[in-house]
Amino acid sequence: MRITRRQIPGLVRLVVVALLLGWAVQTPGFLSRISLYAMLSDISFAGCVAVGMSFITLTGNIMSLALGATVSASSLVFLGSLSFGPAAAVALALGFGAAITAAQGAVIGVLRANAILVSIAALTIIMGVADIATGGQRIYPAGAGFALLHSRILGVPFDTVALLALAFGGQAVLSGTRLGREMRMVGSNRRAAEVAGIDAPRAVTAAYALAGFCAATSGILLAARYGSGDMDLGAGFDYRAIAAVLVGGTAIQGGAGSVLRSLLGMVVIAVIEIVLRLQGFSENLQYLVTGLVVLAVIMLQSLGTRR
Repeated sequence: MRITRRQIPGLVRLVVVALLLGWAVQTPGFLSRISLYAMLSDISFAGCVAVGMSFITLTGNIMSLALGATVSASSLVFLGSLSFGPAAAVALALGFGAAITAAQGAVIGVLRANAILVSIAALTIIMGVADIATGGQRIYPAGAGFALLHSRILGVPFDTVALLALAFGGQAVLSGTRLGREMRMVGSNRRAAEVAGIDAPRAVTAAYALAGFCAATSGILLAARYGSGDMDLGAGFDYRAIAAVLVGGTAIQGGAGSVLRSLLGMVVIAVIEIVLRLQGFSENLQYLVTGLVVLAVIMLQSLGTRR
């Protein structure tokens, strides 16, 4: 059977994943309960952001560099709102995350502003406002009652349950709704989508709102896990999220990919980091390897799309 150029990236991914799993299983301590639990937690927090980043990338806007700051800011909103009760605090934090990224999506969708520059501006604004509001201090809960958020359901950490619910819900939006189809069409060819009657600014704004909702979910889970929060809580999550999205096979130019594939990409990134950690490699080297993996994925995508 003849292998086409478009099939090469997928085959390479399968081979790499198989080799990675073999390497991981042979690494001492990888299959220990502590190691697997740490990996689950790692996947859960950053995975929520990866789910949200999927929507942004699918619309052709590559990535947002402000989602990590949104995670942190949402955690502060959650902790500061607990005096109104846990349900109200969750609602306020989720609404905040969705609104702050929807505003970025509106600027990008309506004005066709550069997505990367808008996210950098948003990152600066979020960090500045948060610093003024908190005085640069760590924030602690203004109330109680969020024990459920760091409990276990049938032995599975609530963080993981929340991630799975978010991932399958996000996939349902992409695969089973008109909005999901519009996001893909805008990412594939915005001009053609608009000719077909699709409201591109609305689709882009909705994608960013969903991304903010997912980032806020991560912020809430992190705040509940650690019982406090600051603007460093979500540091690096946007970088890891886009790495997971690309490793999962979502096209960097938009239009093709899925939330579940991004989740798989997050698992791959987490396995690489855990194995390197167990092997005694430094955190800087872990970043280097992750960066090389992302670069290789981009090169593979370019190979698969060349005519």
